[in-house]
Amino acid sequence: MQNPRPLYPLSGSPPAADRIRVLRLGIRALAAMDGGGGAEGELTALETALYDRQIRVWGVDAQKRLSKAHVLVCGLNGTTTEFCKNIVLAGVGSLSLMDDHMVTEDDLNANFLIPPDESIYGGRSLAEVCCESLKDFNPMVRVSVEKGDPSLIDGEFLDKFDIIVVSGASLKTKLFINENCRKRSKRIAFYAIDCKDSCGEIFVDLQKHSYVQKKPAGETEQQELTYPSVQEAISVSWNNLPRRTAKLYFSI
Repeated sequence: MQNPRPLYPLSGSPPAADRIRVLRLGIRALAAMDGGGGAEGELTALETALYDRQIRVWGVDAQKRLSKAHVLVCGLNGTTTEFCKNIVLAGVGSLSLMDDHMVTEDDLNANFLIPPDESIYGGRSLAEVCCESLKDFNPMVRVSVEKGDPSLIDGEFLDKFDIIVVSGASLKTKLFINENCRKRSKRIAFYAIDCKDSCGEIFVDLQKHSYVQKKPAGETEQQELTYPSVQEAISVSWNNLPRRTAKLYFSI
């Protein structure tokens, strides 16, 4: 089954709604990933108590997979910091941040992870400052900084992660990272996220994603979605798109 709309325009939605949608998509993919950590271990008593409310929502098995997932976020802004905060609170296995840009006063308007004290953020990168703040949200999650340029990421570096989230990058960089994700021997999910004023966009490439669909009679059926790459998505002729496609899609 082909995913008919690889690029999702979030037309007319306020930034908060855009971020919630990004979070839901991210958590869904995280819970579905294998995590690459070998045999699944049991949750500790502390983890079970800490994550009790969300375990009631998506179950113990999903929480186990989430706790083994390793995520890399390239580009820190209002949308990705919200995503980072929520997956840290949810108990993701580890989160790595890549953004070498120095913190400026303008960043304080869109990034709640930056303390308003210049003596704390002055002369430091976005990744370094956000990393310290995120560690306070959930000490049980490993949060670290990866220095470098996302446009120069090599394939072996990507093998450390299960999910790559890219924001604020050029199309060339998105194509480069997405292609490298698809070349690896293990499945690496790829997200490209951007928000502009009250509109936003998200591209999702889970490659092949299997799930169980419940039927009205209570039976279940195994389903599989095949996602296109960024290159495949942008190569689609506009004439082949549904007539009801949002106009925002074409501007993106």
